[in-house]
Amino acid sequence: MFDFLIVGAGFAGSVLAERLASQLGKSCLIVEKRSHIGGNAYDRYDGAGVLLHHYGPHYFRTNSQRIVDYLSQFTEWRDVEYKILSWTHGRFWQFPINLNTFEQLIGRPSNTEEMETQLAEWRIDIDNPKNSEEVIISQVGWKLYEMFFKNYTRKQWQRDAKDLDPTVCGRIPIRTNRDDRYLSEKFQGLPKDGYTAMFRRMLAHPLIEMRLNTDYREARRQVAFRHLIFTGPIDEYFDYRFGRLPYRSLRFEPETLAQEFFQPTMQVNYPNDHDFTRIVEIKHATGQELPLTTIVREYPQNFGPGREPYYPIPAPDARALYQKYAEQGAVEKNVSFVGRLATYRYYNMDQVVGMALAEFDRLRRNEDMRMISGNRLVLAAS
Repeated sequence: MFDFLIVGAGFAGSVLAERLASQLGKSCLIVEKRSHIGGNAYDRYDGAGVLLHHYGPHYFRTNSQRIVDYLSQFTEWRDVEYKILSWTHGRFWQFPINLNTFEQLIGRPSNTEEMETQLAEWRIDIDNPKNSEEVIISQVGWKLYEMFFKNYTRKQWQRDAKDLDPTVCGRIPIRTNRDDRYLSEKFQGLPKDGYTAMFRRMLAHPLIEMRLNTDYREARRQVAFRHLIFTGPIDEYFDYRFGRLPYRSLRFEPETLAQEFFQPTMQVNYPNDHDFTRIVEIKHATGQELPLTTIVREYPQNFGPGREPYYPIPAPDARALYQKYAEQGAVEKNVSFVGRLATYRYYNMDQVVGMALAEFDRLRRNEDMRMISGNRLVLAAS
């Protein structure tokens, strides 16, 4: 008998297991269909000794001190400012778009005032952008959109930017100063010993039991529990009764090279050349000092049997289908749906941690109310 059965050992499931065990003394069984903990944040050392992010780069960042303080119980941090480049028109470009990118484009030194003036001429006047194409052209116009966004988006999503929600391209900042960081959150870093080591410490509580390579349906038949926390695909939970939710998947092609570094920064985007979208050399961020390096080319692909569901499709038709499942989930008793797959949204890691902490607060309140109700019954009986 467990208090909680938790499906998935990624951020959502691990945070909730740790909080429920350490703060409320609840027994938790985590079942994970993969052979490892950490979900998509899982990292490992390859044959060359390079610490790789197995499911693509995971750049942790947040503006929440609560989340930093929570995770810092299980890891020290390596401060990192994530910087990337974009390769197109036969050269590397500063990206996201900033004043340095503008100077590369015009071929001479410039300043913020000139860049803002030029963008005002290039941008298309759209008061309320309704899709990702409109978001970018309303900020920088067609030329820069076609250089950096149009074909990258099509490769990544197999849909044009005009068919995707504004949030897809809207997540990428446009700057008119020299801030060339990929991200703008005030805290940016990586767990000093890697994500997997952080998860191990998080799950080391004696009230937490872990079962890897386990299907949750099998676990449900074998164990008793009071409450289910589900972090997997919500359409799978309901046996696809309304149809399968669409996702994009990825294929990773690693290559180890007999040189210290392959490219000038940890990530280079390829919006217009090649079938892959980017090459990641995470050693730039982890700070490992090795004579070898491993790069990973990332190829978007359709989701299907044997492939992982990485990205929910941020489009109206997919959102409408998810809403049907969300309505079913809202009336499920003693079940919490938490995380990217369970809520069919692309969340950053800190957002998933915040969601899990918020769900813990809700569950704790319910436990408090149950105890109060139990005390009232005892008092009434006496």
